[in-house]
Amino acid sequence: MENLIQSDTERNFDMAVSDQLTSLAARAKLLEDRYAALQEEAKSDLEETVEKARESAQAQGDELRRTAERKRDGISARWNDVQGSWNDHLAAIRKDVDDRRAAHDRKKAQRNAEQADADAEFAIDFAYAAIEEAEYAVLDAALAHMEADELAEA
Repeated sequence: MENLIQSDTERNFDMAVSDQLTSLAARAKLLEDRYAALQEEAKSDLEETVEKARESAQAQGDELRRTAERKRDGISARWNDVQGSWNDHLAAIRKDVDDRRAAHDRKKAQRNAEQADADAEFAIDFAYAAIEEAEYAVLDAALAHMEADELAEA
């Protein structure tokens, strides 16, 4: 007979994942709404929005780093490596954006805009791939819980 009683660890995992997925969906919806509203924003308002988004992304990256440090012994080394390379990536992107903003040449500004478009599209693709990887990790964790429960019953 299948064990219908979840362990506390499994229940906590289920609740945490559910909360994280709800937050992720809400954040994606917020981005979609913000993007739709961009056409109506004045340049000065958009500059402020961009700066706030940059600060938020930096704060989220910092929190991810702290989480990786706190859970260093609990997560696999590959996720620590990903987190470290993500910090390096963020720093490089910030520098590139700052360098592009300093450009005053019209042709260079157009190339910068095209590169920013490509970067945004790739960031969305990357986020989608990260969600796919998160799905795999969540399903793998659920399977690991089932296997642990089966072994506990045996």
